[in-house]
Amino acid sequence: MKQSNSRNTRRDKVAFLYERLSREDDDVEGDSYSITNQQKLLAKAATQKGYTKLVHFYDDGITGVTMDRPEFNRMMEELKLGKAGAVFVKDLSRLGRNYVEVGRLMEYFFPEHDIRLVAVSDNVDTFEGEDELVPIKNVFNEWYARDISRKRRASNRVKGTAGIPLSPPPYGYIKDPANPDFWIVDEEAAKVVRHIDTLALSGYGTEQIATMLSEEKILTPAAYAVSKGIRKPNRGQKTDPYLWRSSTISKILGLQEYCGDVINFKTHSKSFKNKKRIKNDPEDILVFQDVHEPIRDRDTFAMLQKMRGKVRKRKTADGERNMFSGLLVCADCGRNLHFHFNQRNPAIQYFNCPGYNMGKRKCCDSTHYIRVDFLEQVVLGEIRRLTRFACKYETEFTQAVANFSREVVERDQRILQGELKALMERNKELDTLFEHIYEDNVSGKISDERFVKLSSKYEAEQHEIVGRVDQLQKSLDAMKEKVDNTEHFIASVRKYTRAKKLTPLMLNELIDHIEVHQAEKHSGITRQKLVIHYNCVGAFDIPDILPLDAPKVVMQTRKGVLVGYEPASIAS
Repeated sequence: MKQSNSRNTRRDKVAFLYERLSREDDDVEGDSYSITNQQKLLAKAATQKGYTKLVHFYDDGITGVTMDRPEFNRMMEELKLGKAGAVFVKDLSRLGRNYVEVGRLMEYFFPEHDIRLVAVSDNVDTFEGEDELVPIKNVFNEWYARDISRKRRASNRVKGTAGIPLSPPPYGYIKDPANPDFWIVDEEAAKVVRHIDTLALSGYGTEQIATMLSEEKILTPAAYAVSKGIRKPNRGQKTDPYLWRSSTISKILGLQEYCGDVINFKTHSKSFKNKKRIKNDPEDILVFQDVHEPIRDRDTFAMLQKMRGKVRKRKTADGERNMFSGLLVCADCGRNLHFHFNQRNPAIQYFNCPGYNMGKRKCCDSTHYIRVDFLEQVVLGEIRRLTRFACKYETEFTQAVANFSREVVERDQRILQGELKALMERNKELDTLFEHIYEDNVSGKISDERFVKLSSKYEAEQHEIVGRVDQLQKSLDAMKEKVDNTEHFIASVRKYTRAKKLTPLMLNELIDHIEVHQAEKHSGITRQKLVIHYNCVGAFDIPDILPLDAPKVVMQTRKGVLVGYEPASIAS
C-alpha cells in the first residue's frame, strides 16, 4: 500500500503539457498561438499548480480536426501507462476540433484514468468541478474548423483556377520572395534533382540511386528543408538526414512540376474531418504550363516516364539490372522479354520470352532467346551506321527522317481514325437500338426482363466504346507530338557520332523498343532477326542506295551454335 501511495505521489507531480499549431491557426491567430508561446504559458500554469516534472508534447502544422497526430498519440500511450496525473493545454481547441472525440476524452478517458485536464485560456480545470459550457465550446471549436475549411476551399478554387500553385514548392524550388504565390529555382537542391535524372537515364534503379545519394551524404528533402529553416509538420521520430528512400526518388522522377508547370486539384478530401487525399479524375486536374523556370526539360521528363513504365525484371548477381530490360519485346506475342543469367556462369546473360517459360506456349513454342553480348554488338553497330548516315549525308538524313516520321504518323493516324469512326458509328447504332427496345417494351412487344437484359448489354458495350475512344484520342494527340519531336531525335543521333560503347543513356535516348524474332537456321548459321524501333521515327531503314552496310555480327553464343544478325530491312 505504501508503494502504491509513493507511486501515486510521483505521478501527481508529473504534468504533460500538450501544444499544437496547425497551418490554419498559424495564418489566423498569429504569433500568440506559436508553439514557443504555448510552452511558456503552460509551464507557468503547471508550476503554479504545484507540478514539478513537466513533459512537453507538441504537434506542429497538424490540424486539430484529426486525432491521429504523432505526438498526441505518444502522449495518450504514456497516459494509459499512468505516467502523469495532469494534462495542460492552452485551450480546448489545442486538444482537438472534433466535438465527438474531444467529448469522449473528457467524459470517459480522463475520468477513468484519474487525469486532471487544465485548459488555461478557457478557464477549465476538471479538479474544480464540471463546466456546463465545455460541450458548447467544443461544438464551436468544430464549427470554427468547418468554417475555416469552407473558406479555404473557396479561396483555393479561385487561386487554383488562376494558375497559382496550391501546394508548397517541391524540393528544388522555393517561394519567390518578391511574390510568395509563385516559385523560383533553388539551385542547390535543383542540382540534386538533375543528378537524379542523369542517374535514372543512365539505367540506375530508384533503390540504387537512393543508396548512392545516401553514400554521397546528400541531405534528404525533409532534412534539407529543416537546414534552410523551412517549417515542416513533424511526422514522428527523427531519422538519418542522409537516408534517402526509393519512394522519394520515384516521387522526384514523376513530378511534372520540374518542367515549369503548375498542376492544381490533383487530389481532394471528402470532408474537413476526413483528411485522406483522393486522386481526382484527369478531367478535373488543371495544368498550367511554363509558369516558373524549369529544372528539367520536357523531353527528359517524357523519357523518364517511358523508362519508369517499362518492365524491369531480374538483376545480375551484383544487383545490377541490364540496360536492355524493358526495351525488348517478343515479335510474336508482344510481351516484354525477361532478363536472366546463367547460374553457373553469371557472365552469360540473356533474354527470352516469358510466354514460353511460363508454359503457356503462346509464342509458337519458341523461346526467342538472345544473348546480351550479341545484342550489344548489333545495336551498337546499327547506331554507328545511323550516325554515319547523319554525318556523311546530313541533308539526306534530315529529309529521310522527317519524311519517314511523317509517313509513319500519317499511316498510323489513318488506322486509328478508321477505328475511331467505326466506334462512333457503332455508338450511334446502340442509341438507336436502345430507343427501339424501349418503345417495344412500352408497347408490350418485349417483356421487362428482356428489356433489362438487352439494355444492360447495350450499356456495357457503350461503356467499352467510350473507354476505347478516349484511348484512341490520346494516341492521336501523341502522334501529333511525334512529328514535332523529329528535330530532337536528329539532334540526339548527332550526339553519338563518336560512340565506342553502348550506354543506358544512349539506349533510352535513341531507342523506343526492339522486336526480337525467334532465331532460324540457314546454311549452318542461325540467323537472329531484330527490328529496332527508334524514338519518334519507329523502325527506320537506311536507304539501300547509300554505301552504309548493316553491321556484320556473327558469334558463337552456345557450343556449336553460330548466330548471325539479320537486319530490320530483311526482317520487316
